[in-house]
Amino acid sequence: MTPFTLPPKPTIPRPLHSRLTWDFERFKAGMPPDLPEHVRDLYRLDLGGSYAGRRIKVPFGKGSGQLSMTVAEVEADAAAGLGFVVLKTVIGEDADGRRTMEPWAVHEAAMDVERITSQSGRAGWTVTWKGRGWDRSFGDYLALYRDALAIGARAGLPVAASVKCHLPAGDEPFCEDEYRQTLGRLAAVAGEGMIVEKDFSPTLAGDGRAASPDAVLRWLREVPALMRRHAPAATVGLKLMNALRDDAFQVEMLRVAAGSGADFLVLFNRLFDPARGVAFGGWDLSERNLRVLDAYRAAGAAAPRQSDPYVVRGSRLPPGAVFSATGNICSGRTMVEYALRGATSGQLHTYFQLPLSEYPATAGSRSARALHALVFHPDDGLIAWLLTLGEMGRLEPRGELLHFLDVAHGAARFPG
Repeated sequence: MTPFTLPPKPTIPRPLHSRLTWDFERFKAGMPPDLPEHVRDLYRLDLGGSYAGRRIKVPFGKGSGQLSMTVAEVEADAAAGLGFVVLKTVIGEDADGRRTMEPWAVHEAAMDVERITSQSGRAGWTVTWKGRGWDRSFGDYLALYRDALAIGARAGLPVAASVKCHLPAGDEPFCEDEYRQTLGRLAAVAGEGMIVEKDFSPTLAGDGRAASPDAVLRWLREVPALMRRHAPAATVGLKLMNALRDDAFQVEMLRVAAGSGADFLVLFNRLFDPARGVAFGGWDLSERNLRVLDAYRAAGAAAPRQSDPYVVRGSRLPPGAVFSATGNICSGRTMVEYALRGATSGQLHTYFQLPLSEYPATAGSRSARALHALVFHPDDGLIAWLLTLGEMGRLEPRGELLHFLDVAHGAARFPG
């Protein structure tokens, strides 16, 4: 199966391109008060996406990381009009406060935003830091989670927790007490609306416990049921790492995760450089992610083989929540590339950390400036590329509007 390839430049009627350019320029000083309504009325586009089965205003959200650690950051994201926010990954602990994943609770606030050139010669950005998960107390995380949920409820902004709990090496049992305590306390704060991602971080790819491919596949197979046992009302997602193995194993990870019983997936976390001991992004990351998604689809995205010992049949992945993409989402065009492969939303982090001079907008928070370019850029923005798909006959109007979600829903789905 040959994947559909976007043309080098958007192809939209000149009057629409002129209108888009005018909007791009005038909104540099501040976004319209109701972005979805403005785009719907002027361009006949519905920008709505979905995340964890929830309808979101735009398909762009903030992934877990250093920029989702404070109430002020969540407030700014809500004010900017982002689709959703995933809080920094908390390190799980048992009732006595013991943490098997303690090495991931590393304090390192300093981040280096760097230019990076991919193997294919494309210049992009990456962010490097030595920190890993949440390094403060669990009580502090619960307080942030409670406040962030209240902000999200007022703004119509889904807010997810992110957790890293025990992952066993070899055949050893899971430390279930850690899952019980961590998820139970999060659920007590969130109630029935809880969204939680299990973070298989890029640094895990270089850790000794991930050396066995069977162990990695076991984690993906067993973790969703373990999480749901201790948070039965939660919507459970798996954020998959990029393993230090070939594309074929990455496809196998995806196939196993799709049959695991998770409610949604996040595909795929950053690459890991064992020599430097850091994770990185840029075009190498998105090119690999898209290549793996194409390979998964080319393999037929078939139902799991009956003989496969790693697959639990009866996936709970629902229609409309196929997966949330992550990895070098630096433009509306890149978001559309992921959507053509089934993504109903995208998680960004690096793009919110660029030098201010890299954003066309001259006012607003970093989230607002990023969203301005992601949506309105005349050559790289989401509006331009959705209109291009319409002009190419790849996207048909529904109810007189072109819908972003129709791009994702027309792509290959996970088995289940």
